Amino acid sequence: MKYKQWLTEWLENYVKPVSKHKTYIRYNEIVQQHVTAQLGNYELQSLTPLVLQHYTMRLLKNGNLRTGRGLSVNTVNGIVTVIQNSLRSAYSVGQLDEYFADKIKRPRSNQKQITSFTVSEQRKIEKEVLANPKPRMFGIVLCLYTGLRIGELLALEWTDIDFNKCTVSVTKSLHDGKDANGNNARIIDAPKTVTSKRVIPFPKQLLPYLKELRRSATDKYVVSSSKGQGVVFVRAYQKSFEVCLKKLKIPHKGFHALRHTFATRAIECGMDVKTLSEILGHKNASVTLNKYVHSFMEHKKEMMNKVGKLLH
Repeated sequence: MKYKQWLTEWLENYVKPVSKHKTYIRYNEIVQQHVTAQLGNYELQSLTPLVLQHYTMRLLKNGNLRTGRGLSVNTVNGIVTVIQNSLRSAYSVGQLDEYFADKIKRPRSNQKQITSFTVSEQRKIEKEVLANPKPRMFGIVLCLYTGLRIGELLALEWTDIDFNKCTVSVTKSLHDGKDANGNNARIIDAPKTVTSKRVIPFPKQLLPYLKELRRSATDKYVVSSSKGQGVVFVRAYQKSFEVCLKKLKIPHKGFHALRHTFATRAIECGMDVKTLSEILGHKNASVTLNKYVHSFMEHKKEMMNKVGKLLH
């Protein structure tokens, strides 16, 4: 069997039935745009660690089909993951005599630098959003005080908010995708990970704003389209946020910086790593600690300086 035939079989019968729709779409795009073109005509048994390693190096040097330049390390590692998963499945069902894709030497990925807004920038953003006549913009403030991901925010329904307990239940996520006809669509799916399904307490100071929004809401979604079309596209909401930052003359940062800002403020206020990890929906506290190690270290230094003031 040729590798491209197995990839079709794997996607439809081993990925699609058990994976989130977003994962299936991403894997399918990787297969169609990258893997099939250069590896598809190989017989499964003809693939070797050397063939796969050479392919990985080509991706780094000139794998961008549009520019002819190299692909980013993260993109290459995503392609390698698809290859490894597909060949592992082929081995498990007897289509391969040996699993060898684990011998691929992955390019080393640089840790992304965490970017967050300063306290001054955060205040400017909050002031602008609260003065904005578009109710959907309040989602930006909600993210600043809950650490929600953008997909979690846009999938949030009013029934997910407990006004008595001041909590938000995260049970689903939204992403931009394609429908059965290939048209742009907003797709509601399960949260990013198992631990992403969680209940988050929010500051009681947000309660009056949320109650006012609820009274005037005409849709089941907390962040609703101004055109009455239900949930908002992720990219459209990101664009609204970009416009807000530009108006305030705040240097551009992605929407995810709101989540990082929440985490940074929480650490500055003395929140322990385990509590923060649970609120953010991380797999475990070590993930949170590794991601925000700089912020935690700065907080420790601040605490030690306060202790040091006791010395005469």
